[in-house]
Amino acid sequence: MKRSALSLHATRMAVLALAIGSLAGCESLNDVLATDRVNYKDTPSAPPLTVPQDLSSAPTDQKYIAPPPQMALGNAPKGTVTSAGNATLGTPTAQDPLGMHIERDGDRRWLVIDGRTPDDVWPILQTFWQENGFALATDSSATGIMTTGWAENRANIPDDWFRRTIGRVIDFAYSSGTRDRFRTLVTRGADGQTDISITHSAMEEMLTGQEKTGSKWVERPRDPALEALFLSKLMQKFGLTDAQSKQLLTDARTSTVVAKIDNAAGGATLDLPESFDRAWLRVGLALDRTNFTVDNRDRAKGIYYVRYADSMQELKGDGLLGKLFYSPKSAAKNQEPEFLIAVRAKSDVQTQIAVLDQHGQVDTSTQAQRIVTALHAQLN
Repeated sequence: MKRSALSLHATRMAVLALAIGSLAGCESLNDVLATDRVNYKDTPSAPPLTVPQDLSSAPTDQKYIAPPPQMALGNAPKGTVTSAGNATLGTPTAQDPLGMHIERDGDRRWLVIDGRTPDDVWPILQTFWQENGFALATDSSATGIMTTGWAENRANIPDDWFRRTIGRVIDFAYSSGTRDRFRTLVTRGADGQTDISITHSAMEEMLTGQEKTGSKWVERPRDPALEALFLSKLMQKFGLTDAQSKQLLTDARTSTVVAKIDNAAGGATLDLPESFDRAWLRVGLALDRTNFTVDNRDRAKGIYYVRYADSMQELKGDGLLGKLFYSPKSAAKNQEPEFLIAVRAKSDVQTQIAVLDQHGQVDTSTQAQRIVTALHAQLN
């Protein structure tokens, strides 16, 4: 018997409520990081991510291309054996005996790899996301930005008798009504380190209309536990054991400084009491937590190129009707304007963040001040 849209929606809500309730009641990191919480490998198809033509390509000038790293067999850097017996990707030190550690700012976490460059880890990251069931929508080693396509976490679908019998035949039509996407930022850090952050974005299909006959996609909050889970899985990809990766997450080093708004420049700017390297990383993380998407970035100039992200537009191509009637060209025409976020060192321990206009001056528009306010909230 075909279930009604309302019944299907009720099932989805019950499953999500159970998952959220279980997570809220967890008392151990093992529960939060359980690998059976995710299964993107069985996703039959993921909604396409449309990137405007004028934003899809990164600079290809030879001076921006790093020389190829030294690779071992399997096209991956050779690991270093630690005192614990791991062949870890990182370089073990007295401070980091496993060659890596986790830092955190509130519920934001990132992985620090010792002795490796972004070029060393990039091919491993490509393989990592593909092994976890994701197609890559953005794969730009020149900018250090890697974004997966939208995919469904099939672990959220109840494995009841209906699915185990009839549902297996039409499993492609059995859906949780949710989609997830992950953005990875890879940044060259200080002292030969590489910083890797993973940010989660989510959408949910909600029924609309008095009779609940229609539906629309709405944004869901990011899930810090999912971000931590994939950081744990990534550390295991880099050579750690499951227990070691969870221990590093437990022992995450706190890194928090307060950003202050400065209105003296004619438009709102932010001051961060830390070095450029640190501020550059934290601004990238903060932008990932807002509704602004980093399309490009130039570390040498200290510029992030961002635009307002409309996830609804990116999901309109999902399904048969969407593929027939959704036009990437029309989406490009409706694209939001691009903003320039400047990160500039005022001293060795002080950095200024500002939104610039097309002439390189501090932008005093209402939109620019909203961006500054959003960054201020994320950095504190």
